[in-house]
Amino acid sequence: MKTLVVAATKAELSFFYQHFNLPEGDFVESKNFDLLITGVGMVATAFALGRHLSHKYNLVVNFGIAGCFDRNIALGTVLNITEDTFAELGAENGDDFLTITDLGFGDNHYTARSQHQLDLPQAKGITMNCVTGSEKSIKNLVKRLNPTTESMEGAAVFYACKQFHIDCLQIRSVSNYVEPRNKDNWQIGLSIKNLNDWAIAFIGEMN
Repeated sequence: MKTLVVAATKAELSFFYQHFNLPEGDFVESKNFDLLITGVGMVATAFALGRHLSHKYNLVVNFGIAGCFDRNIALGTVLNITEDTFAELGAENGDDFLTITDLGFGDNHYTARSQHQLDLPQAKGITMNCVTGSEKSIKNLVKRLNPTTESMEGAAVFYACKQFHIDCLQIRSVSNYVEPRNKDNWQIGLSIKNLNDWAIAFIGEMN
């Protein structure tokens, strides 16, 4: 049995590729783990996992960067996302939001499942098609879901793994605070370095 490492972009695992001397492919097979680059967003992620996820894997680890709603969490902090929600999947009913669960069409909330005990702060994520960038949207999301982080893929990975009954972890490094878009405030380089340091250590210890 093997581990499948999943990320949206190669840039998010650039040092991981270098450390393990991996070829520059979107799907890379090695002795103890495989690596899948899905592309950005939940649709691309679901498609890529539909092609490559199978029962030869006993663990999927989704690595990536994320925006953070909590300014008490320092940029660059690596978090264990233990639950994730498709935040936009549902219907508006005036000023209220009905989830896909409310509508009776399935689940919108998923949780991590793993035997590994991680020495990382735990956090609650949401998965978005449109990254949040207005005070009104931020206020509504915090009131409705009170998330710690947002990504564009996390819940899709949890969803796919649940269908296959495969253990799954989601590890995110905070690259920016969720606010009106301001790239000058981002710390992508720091977040990627910290994410890769943790990923290399974790996968290395497993193998």
